[in-house]
Amino acid sequence: MTPEAIAALPYRPCVGIMLINAQGEIFAGQRIDASAPAWQMPQGGIDPDEDPRQAALRELQEETGVEPALVEVLDQTPDWLRYDIPADLVPRIWGGHYRGQKQRWYLMRFLGRDDQIDLDGKHAEFSTWRWIDADTMLAAIVPFKRQIYAQVIAAFRPYLRAGSG
Repeated sequence: MTPEAIAALPYRPCVGIMLINAQGEIFAGQRIDASAPAWQMPQGGIDPDEDPRQAALRELQEETGVEPALVEVLDQTPDWLRYDIPADLVPRIWGGHYRGQKQRWYLMRFLGRDDQIDLDGKHAEFSTWRWIDADTMLAAIVPFKRQIYAQVIAAFRPYLRAGSG
């Protein structure tokens, strides 16, 4: 695809979830489809006519097994955040229909126990997971998502573990 064709594509509507524990550490999942380390927070597309908050709760449950009753929604980004995927990936991801994603991010506190996180659901995206601080999360994300993760961390910084970042 030409740069002009990519620039003309829309952004895929999506939600992202920063799930934190009682200590203010961030849930990070290792992508199941990556051979190299590729840690990220849960995220996914918004279905047609779906409310973004409901999409966030659905995506969290699909990717982590965490039911809505096990979280408290604390905050959300006031605006949609956007990122472009690398041009060589555009034709291979989402059928070449999007240039990247526009995301509404939600901050949720996990109220459950670690053994209630289950990555083996029907929509498994992660092979393993861990709780990490903001600096480690920022360093672990693929480079093309780093700027958006920095914006999310800045938006939710008051809720995160002191001493990170």
